[in-house]
Amino acid sequence: MTTSLVSAEKTAFLPVSADDAFALLTQPERLRRWQTVSARVDLRAGGEYRWTVVPGHVAAGTFTEVEPGKRIVFGWGWEGADGFGPDASTVTVTFEPADGGTLVRLVHAGLTEEQAASHMEGWDHFFERLEKAAADGDAGPDEWAYAPADLNLHTAADATLAVLQQVLRGIVEADKPKPTPCKDFTVHELAEHLIDGIERLTTAAGGTPDVVRQGPLESVVATAAQQANEAWVRRGTEGTVVVGPGEIPATMAASILSIEYLVHAWDFAQATGQQVHVSDEVVDYVLSIATPIIAGGRERGAFGAEVESGPDAHALERLVAFSGRRAG
Repeated sequence: MTTSLVSAEKTAFLPVSADDAFALLTQPERLRRWQTVSARVDLRAGGEYRWTVVPGHVAAGTFTEVEPGKRIVFGWGWEGADGFGPDASTVTVTFEPADGGTLVRLVHAGLTEEQAASHMEGWDHFFERLEKAAADGDAGPDEWAYAPADLNLHTAADATLAVLQQVLRGIVEADKPKPTPCKDFTVHELAEHLIDGIERLTTAAGGTPDVVRQGPLESVVATAAQQANEAWVRRGTEGTVVVGPGEIPATMAASILSIEYLVHAWDFAQATGQQVHVSDEVVDYVLSIATPIIAGGRERGAFGAEVESGPDAHALERLVAFSGRRAG
């Protein structure tokens, strides 16, 4: 029996030019502001993309048509999805100049009725965020990425990266010399320290760091972190890896990603007067994997003494206090 296939369609009016609308749907630094945690894009016919839409859900496929400012066509599917992997369906997006902006029309073809219904829910959610990003420059934290249903070392790394990136977007040039709760580090120095650590963890997982340390801080860290997160998904967490002078369990190395992203998100926020938007579920998970790592690091002088957090402290306050940090 042949299953009939249908299409899902969505339109949005964006108060920007066709070129800017096109950029919102194709440039990683713009995609991260409304649709993805991370995005890798080879924008040409035959080029591939990989978008972590929310932690644990990665869309991937191949571009078949690219007309800047006018039209893109690409295969769509989900990594690890049985029967609906990369390029299993086709998305066509057109950009039509209109009075005061651009009409964006998306047609998602090659879907079963059930797939069309579930994807339509997703496109409704993300097109609402697309409209906000076009109007305001950023849609803000995505509640769909707030508390992943299946928290593990990989999804926690994506969830905490989303938290970190939101803070980094609020950092401006004047913030770079400001002190941070991380002793002896300014904002700029802490960013360099963070990127160095991410690159070491990428190498430990068998990846090859390739980061140009120029441009907005959020973009530089996002590129480094995506390489690290992808390297650990490819490798898995079995056995041991070399980090620094010796070997450690791979689970420990992979755990460090989430700890680095979340604790340093708090450091940057404290230094620049921002708030950290993170769920208690994510913080509790990170605290559970961080406890033995921080305790061991404290013995080597890598962390200060635990700070009293108080009985009414929120989850993130308990985590940073355990790492030896004090607010204010």
